[in-house]
Amino acid sequence: MSSLTFLSHLNLSYNNLFGPIPSANQFQTFIDPSIYEGNPKLCWPPLITNCSLLPSDGNTEAVDEDNEEFRSEKLWFYVSVVLGFIVGFWIVCGSLVIKKSWRHAYFHFVDEKKDRLFVAIKVNMARLQGKIEA
Repeated sequence: MSSLTFLSHLNLSYNNLFGPIPSANQFQTFIDPSIYEGNPKLCWPPLITNCSLLPSDGNTEAVDEDNEEFRSEKLWFYVSVVLGFIVGFWIVCGSLVIKKSWRHAYFHFVDEKKDRLFVAIKVNMARLQGKIEA
């Protein structure tokens, strides 16, 4: 984040962030401590908390639980997207495979739309050529 250079407003309140606040580039201009409110484990200026004063109990268990929960949510998201795609795909394509009359009606519809598109393109091109030659 410290490589951002065109940032004029930033509010990181209540995001459970921890560690020292970067002091490079754009972060030098964010001197209002209220934008970091609700992050008790953030330290260094513009906050009055010094990083060496924060307890370093090595309690990474909470972070690991959050990471594990995030991974689990991410996994279920991908599983549901894949299952949704498969079900939706086979509802449409499966019905076309099974019902011969639907399949013929669908491809007739697509064929008709394709023909209309080609006719419209040809007519417009002929009209455009007539205007250019005139």
